[in-house]
Amino acid sequence: MSRTTLLVATHNAGKAREYAQLLADLPVAITWLDQVGIRESVDETGATFMENALLKARYYAGVSKLLTWADDSGLEVDALEGRPGVLSARYGGENRTDQERYMALLHELEGVPDEARTARFRCVIAIATPDGQAWTAEGVVEGLILRAPRGDNGFGYDPIFLTSQYQKSMAELPPEIKNQVSHRAMATREARLLLARLLV
Repeated sequence: MSRTTLLVATHNAGKAREYAQLLADLPVAITWLDQVGIRESVDETGATFMENALLKARYYAGVSKLLTWADDSGLEVDALEGRPGVLSARYGGENRTDQERYMALLHELEGVPDEARTARFRCVIAIATPDGQAWTAEGVVEGLILRAPRGDNGFGYDPIFLTSQYQKSMAELPPEIKNQVSHRAMATREARLLLARLLV
């Protein structure tokens, strides 16, 4: 079976390699933005993860003329009316470290009781064709925001997010477990099914 080139809409080669491993059994050849000479970034102006994922997938599919895979993800905290949401990666300012971001979030939640610290990680993956057709898949992991960080694995808000399923922070889970139960893993499983149907 001939292989279809799939553009992963990222400038991060590591992220592209991660998706290449997850999609290894499908007849696709993975490439990414820098590899095909696309340097520009898309302004993520959507109000939701789905809007941003679709925006990126459609834009880069149009520019590259390739089938394109894009994602957007982040943390939604109920006590903060869904923030940081689509601003998760830029919460509190562009140049903050992961630790500065989650400590600022913990500060905002001071005085909020445990039962009201509900939150979720959400990931949306969009797959788009050069003519603008697009499909989406979503993964959601429910949990609570801890009062202090725990664990050394993971990145972003992982140390302060207690998973309902394991009663451990995302940063306490070994990578092989996290890669099965994370919001990104769940969205990828759904998106794989969409992609497999497109390649038939």
